[in-house]
Amino acid sequence: MEIKIPKELDVPFYLFHQGNNAEAYKVFGSHFIGKDGKTGVIFRVWAPKAKSVSVVGDFNNWDRTANVMDKISDAGIWETFIPGLKKYDNYKYSIESSYGQIHLKADPYGTHMETRPNTASKIYDISGYKWQDREWMKAKEEKDVYRSPMNIYELHLNSWFKKEDEEELFAYMQLAEKLIPYIKKMGYTHIEMMPVAEFPFDGSWGYQQIGYYAPTSRFGTPHDFMEFVDYCHTHGIGVILDWVPAHFPKDAAGLYEFDGDYCYEYSDPNKREHYNWGTRVFDWGKPEVQSFLISNANYWISEYHIDGLRVDAVASMLYLDYDRQGGAWTPNVHGGNENLEAVAFLQKLNAALFSRHKGLLMIAEESTAWPMVTKPTDIGGLGFNFKWNMGWMNDMLSYMSMSPEYRQYNHDKLTFSFYYAFSENFILPISHDEVVYGKCSMLDKMSGPREKRFASLRTFLAYMTAHPGKKLTFMGQEFAQFREWNYKTGLDWDVLEFPEHKQYQDFVKDMNHFYLENTPLWEIDYDWSGFSWISNDDYKNSIIAFRRIDSKGEELIAVCNFLPEEHEVYSFGVPYYADYQVVFTTDNVKYGGESKSGTKYTAKCEPMHGLEYSITLKIPAMSAMFLKPVNKRSPEDDVKKKAAKPAAKKAKPAAKKTASPKTEKPAGKTPKADK
Repeated sequence: MEIKIPKELDVPFYLFHQGNNAEAYKVFGSHFIGKDGKTGVIFRVWAPKAKSVSVVGDFNNWDRTANVMDKISDAGIWETFIPGLKKYDNYKYSIESSYGQIHLKADPYGTHMETRPNTASKIYDISGYKWQDREWMKAKEEKDVYRSPMNIYELHLNSWFKKEDEEELFAYMQLAEKLIPYIKKMGYTHIEMMPVAEFPFDGSWGYQQIGYYAPTSRFGTPHDFMEFVDYCHTHGIGVILDWVPAHFPKDAAGLYEFDGDYCYEYSDPNKREHYNWGTRVFDWGKPEVQSFLISNANYWISEYHIDGLRVDAVASMLYLDYDRQGGAWTPNVHGGNENLEAVAFLQKLNAALFSRHKGLLMIAEESTAWPMVTKPTDIGGLGFNFKWNMGWMNDMLSYMSMSPEYRQYNHDKLTFSFYYAFSENFILPISHDEVVYGKCSMLDKMSGPREKRFASLRTFLAYMTAHPGKKLTFMGQEFAQFREWNYKTGLDWDVLEFPEHKQYQDFVKDMNHFYLENTPLWEIDYDWSGFSWISNDDYKNSIIAFRRIDSKGEELIAVCNFLPEEHEVYSFGVPYYADYQVVFTTDNVKYGGESKSGTKYTAKCEPMHGLEYSITLKIPAMSAMFLKPVNKRSPEDDVKKKAAKPAAKKAKPAAKKTASPKTEKPAGKTPKADK
């Protein structure tokens, strides 16, 4: 029997099978339509190896004989129309495999799902939401993301804030109304949410998804999530989603062996599984899988106004031997370990998205030295525009956790990242992965007695702020959460009752706003013109000093001391003859330190560190400070000024002799001072 594809679907299906349909969600899944004078829902699903497919649900008592689907494509696309269905009706696909087995599957393109632990898809129309974020969307298209500040607050929606009954979760807008004013006050520019696409198992934190097109129903409906994003935008906060194209779980209702065979996953056993994760790997060489994933990325950006995607586990995609012990992998056609299909998919993904969306953020979590991750695809790059700097993160956490006496022997951990800082467009991440599974909290990573760790943490964050690259920190770090993160409980907000934690939160807020207000810290993050070393070799004192410079030549000097030893007198080179004012210090008394901002140090005509001038100042123990050159002048100006002062003093007696008796005694002078 000849199968005829409806004419209006010729092009979408053709593009789908070519791997080039970035809007496959508009034809697959469930959609309300009118047909033959009736209103109902049309269902379409791709199941190429299925023997038969039916739609089952509450509306037909889950009877697979009631609504059998027609095969409308030789390539395995199935369709049926069911009149009378209504919003929120539950459904699944009943798929008969070529072996005669029956599998109940959630809709891969379903836009809403039951709340876990249930796994049915729900009928839902995502159209109709009235967006209020037009100004944000227009400004985003015009903004240069590379020359703009970016300070990201990563959070896990389930555990940012819990109700007293920790089994009960806040709704999307209840969260927004608590979260976003806090984010604004604390000086962050974006939130990055751990995955929100539907996932049944809380313990996966969202990384094992079965509903790629469905925002989790834990907090509400798809329109509720749209309202959440809208609220963020109208309050000036960008939204980044953690997106997971690397793998999917082996849940019975999910993509796992969807049509009874290897459908979305590789069939090759040397590629098919991540054994340590217990998940299946997408077959990125299969065109229909490419269309599914590219459409999914585009869906979140187009339909939910998401500003960017942090692409999870890119390294696991790029290497055929990733996490495959015992040689259980097959080399590529060139004999190498690169997954050429994954490379081609990522390039296609980024090219497709950037051609559609201006101002987009595509961020790779890539932990190796793979070249050109953030370079354009037309010159061989992967096409992302940002990459997490995992090398910097590993080096610095190692450095900060070691006893200070050993730091002089590991000075390269502190300085090495600057030498490759402009090889990619980096984000410096201290993410959820660093404060879980026995890795301990950031506060506990700092060496030394507990009362000294706050100073270490302040120094670390200031160094991170000064380092080239955008910033990301995980929730709870802004008030020095004492315990390791636990997804089952809320953050330990109660610790803010203790002065040290409240002082640290105030420090983070001030540091964040200082970052936003000072263009040298973010305007030129992408090349050497925004950075210059002053001193990087004082390993014995574990002190570094460097300059950050903006496009107009304005600059800040960062000085970081990573030892618990104060220096009453410390000198280093400076570029101008000027006064150098301390505009921010981690040792400020308001944060629990012993210093104040505002101190000025005047340059001396003594060359140092290859610069024409130098300053001598006091550097507190375990601290970082930012100095701003003010009142730039030539040394001759000061010489002339000093020479003029004695002449002015000699002129005073003469002035007094000619003054009238009424003005002889200036206001504010005491008789004693006149004698």
